[in-house]
Formats: sequence, structure tokens, C-alpha cells
Amino acid sequence: DEGWEETNIALKAPLNVEGMLPKKVGHVTAERATWGRRIEFVLASVGYAVGLGNVWRFPYLCYRSGGGAFLIPYFLMLFLCGIPLLFMEFAIGQYTRLGPVHALAKICPLFKGVGIATVVISFVLCTYYNVLMCWALYYFFNSFRATFPWQSCNNTWNAVGNCSIGFPGNTTHLHSASQQYFDHRLLEITNGIEDAGGLRWELFGLLILAWVIVYLCIFKGVKSTGKVVYFTATFPYFMLFVLLINNVQLPGAKNGMLYFLKPKWSKLLDVQVWVNAAAQVFNSIGIGFGTMISMASYNKFNNNILRDTLIVSLANSATSILAGFVIFSAIGYMAHVHNLPVDNIATDGPGLVFVVYPEVFSTMPLPQLWAPLFFFMLLCLGLDSQFAMVEVAVTSIMDGFGPKVLRVLKRQEIIVLTVCVIGFLLGIPHITKGGMYVFQLMDHYTAVVSLMFLAFFEVLAVCWVFGLRRMTIVIKRMLGKAPNIYFCSCWMFFSPVLVMCILISSIVQYTPARYGKSYTYPVWAEVVGWGISLVSIVWIPLGALHEICRNKGTLISSSVSSGL
Repeated sequence: DEGWEETNIALKAPLNVEGMLPKKVGHVTAERATWGRRIEFVLASVGYAVGLGNVWRFPYLCYRSGGGAFLIPYFLMLFLCGIPLLFMEFAIGQYTRLGPVHALAKICPLFKGVGIATVVISFVLCTYYNVLMCWALYYFFNSFRATFPWQSCNNTWNAVGNCSIGFPGNTTHLHSASQQYFDHRLLEITNGIEDAGGLRWELFGLLILAWVIVYLCIFKGVKSTGKVVYFTATFPYFMLFVLLINNVQLPGAKNGMLYFLKPKWSKLLDVQVWVNAAAQVFNSIGIGFGTMISMASYNKFNNNILRDTLIVSLANSATSILAGFVIFSAIGYMAHVHNLPVDNIATDGPGLVFVVYPEVFSTMPLPQLWAPLFFFMLLCLGLDSQFAMVEVAVTSIMDGFGPKVLRVLKRQEIIVLTVCVIGFLLGIPHITKGGMYVFQLMDHYTAVVSLMFLAFFEVLAVCWVFGLRRMTIVIKRMLGKAPNIYFCSCWMFFSPVLVMCILISSIVQYTPARYGKSYTYPVWAEVVGWGISLVSIVWIPLGALHEICRNKGTLISSSVSSGL
């Protein structure tokens, strides 16, 4: 094995990893910033993993997929797939001290396109993710009024004779006041994606404000982000606990929480429930976006990433369950107030936090206290995720073109500003009057379709091509001990197989994007959606082709022999 070890520059690198890097990025990496304290990295990672999806996606998914029974496949997927792959990404980033593009290019040149693809998908995601913060800001500012604008039917945006204060139950021709506020006041939504309808200038201004907030929090890199996350990553927990304490005292709250966790054991026989559990773990932790690799690259070489992996993974899952109790206790209360079954109120996606919960505040004690705090919590959740996604792009630019870019733009702060401005410009289509249809299309083809492809090839590159033995030595160099049999077996078998199954299932059970229950996208929009997916996926074959041509076809045999 000594000869095998000698052939791998990554495994023979000294603790200062400059020797394993190309000269053009070596000096940049040697001067790389680090987190001020370990807790800053942990908080930033938890903040990224714990996002808006924990509040609006997991509770509804758990409820619809078997309640308490869903926790069995969920935690099984967490321990077989989520934790091992998060540990893997932390190890890659911390060892190479590079962002995902150059880190994956170093450990497996044939799959360097995967690193580029992860950066592309993260940047595409951040262009429309900030729109959610824009909506949260809109509700935040409007929640300081004496009477909430979404709790009455006598406004100019309400449809006369078609508005219901509260939830209309099974009366399909009525819409709640909060739903009409979301559709006709916030969005001024058109009839379809083919009708853009012009800009929503209020949202345009709030989108600028959202990007300014993001820039001011990250313009100094991890030095500034590390300080901001002390608040943004912890305040949501304070709010969730306060809301839970308040909600459980409301009538009907107990019934709502029982609906959330009541086991439906027959659901365990449904294959889709297991796929949903795996997909939820994957999307929630953030595997495949390159963000965890990027953030870990700012760690000190001997940082205990095993401990950090467990903290981030378990905190993420615990937060999802906590949010489930908060959301469904409120839904149970609303069901009690309006004398409706929980089924009529429970929903997922943006509607849960921008339609259902605003309606809840309208009937709660002290609504002018809870509403602003809730929407401020959403801002914090969105900010933490946005920090990481923007940082991936900045890190990759600095790793690959740092000296050249700095000669033109002079300071890293201007690079961050440039990334934020581009992100803002690409987000403008989402704040037109038809922007909700664009948002839904982007989310479906970026977060659902593209991610599974990228995740599969990342796992393939690291677990099977780079190889288990190399990963073992890399981790032993950093932590002083090799990973145990649990991680080794997951990397070699369980994680790759599970990711492959999710990918195959998502292809076999593919459904076109939809908005609401009735709107279907035209064919040309579906084509655009697949084009959005290919924007990231196409870098995988292009990267492999470039490396093969550059090495005159010798790369495949050398990569495979060294990895396996």
C-alpha cells in the first residue's frame, strides 16, 4: 500500500495543504480566512441546514406520510444517508481548504464538473430564495398595523362575494381573506406564466432591501458572517419555543398535535413514503449544494468535524419536529375556532406561513406581538440559508480566479457586491405579477429535479472513485483516528444505493410542475424548466470531457485505479 499512497498527492500532503494545490491557488488557500471560533462554523452550518423548509415542508410531509410512523423511515434515512454524507462533505472541505469546484477537482478530476454544478445550483437557488425574504419583509412591515390587512374582506383587493373571514371549509367558491391578501395584494397574481403583468414595485424595493441585508452580513466573508449567525441562528429557536408555549395553551392545540404525530402504520408499506423521507433528509441538510464543503473549507485543519456533523444533523431534525408541534398546534387551534377538520386547513409550501399562519395571528391573543416576531423569525431562517448559498459562489471565484479578479475589482467586498447584484437582477422575474409561476417552476426543476442528479454523481465520485481507503486516511490525518465501520459501510454501500434509488424513483415517478391544485404549465414552460435543470447538470459531462481531452484519454484509468 505504500506505493499506492505515494501516488496520491492528497494523502501525502503535509498538514499545510498548500503542497497539494496548483500554484495559482496555493497562495490564496494558504492565506485563507478561518472562522473566528468553532461555534461560528457550527452555528453557520445549523443556520443553513435549518431553513424555511423545516417550518413549512417537514410538518406537512410528516402528517401526510404516516404521522409518527414517518419518523421511522426519516431517522433511518438520516443515519444511513444524511449523517455520513454530511461528514463526507465536511471532510472534503476541511482537508482541501477549497470550495466545491476545486475540492472535487483535486480528489477526482474526472468529476470536477460536479463541483461546478453544485455552485451553479446554489446560485440559481439563491436568486429566487431571496424572494421569500422579500415576502417576509412585506408581511413584517404590514404586521405593525392596529388591524391586520389580511383579516378582513372589505379591502380593494378582495373579490366581492367571494371572500371568507377565516377558512371556508368545503365551500369551494369562497377563499379566505388571508389567501386573497396573498394572491391579490402581495403578488397581484395573473392567470398564468404567459402573462407577466409588469413589476410589483413594492416587492422590487423590498428585494433590493433583502439583498442589501445579505450583503452587509457577508461582505467581510466568514469574519462578518460568523458574528451575524450568533443571532440569526439562535433567534428562531427562541421564537419557536415561545410560540409553542403560547400555542399549547390555546383550545384545540392538542388535537392539532395529535394529527401531526398520530401513527398510520400502513403508510410504511408505501414506497413513496420512504422516498419522501430520504429526499427530506437530503434537501434539509443540504447535501449536493456545495455549501457544506465551502463552509468547512474555512475550518482549522484539525477541527473535530465528526462532533460538528452530529450537532448539525441532530439539531436540524430536532428543529423540524419542534416546528411541527408549533405549526400543528396552531392549525389545531384554527380548526377549533372555525369548527373545521384539520385536513381543511393543513397545507404545505409558502401557503402555510403566508396564508394559514397570518390567519392564526388574527385570532390569537396579542397578535401585534406574535405576527412581527414570527415574520422576523422567517427572515432569520432565510438569511442563514442565503449566507451559505452566496458564499459558495464567492468562495469558488476566489479559489479559481482570486488574483485575477482582485486585480480588476481590487477588494473581495466588491466581488461579494457583484455576486449580490447579479443575484438581484436574476431575481427580478420572480417579482412580476406573474412571478409566482416563475418561482414555482424554478423551485421544482432546481430543488427537485437537478439536485438528485448532482447528489448521485457527488456520492459516486467521492465514495467509489476517490475511494474508501483514501477517505479513511484523509480523516485520520485530520482527526487522529480513522472513521468507524458505521461510516465506512454507509459510504461504500448504503448511501450510494439510497441516493441511486431516490434518483431512479424521482425519474420513474416524475410529475410536471404545477401551481396550486388547478394550474398546469404550458409545454414551453416545461421546456424552460428542463433548461433550468440542464444549466447545472450539463457541467458534469462537460467537466469530464474537458479533463479527458486535457489528459489525452489517460484520466479514466488513472482515476479509477487510484480511487478503487
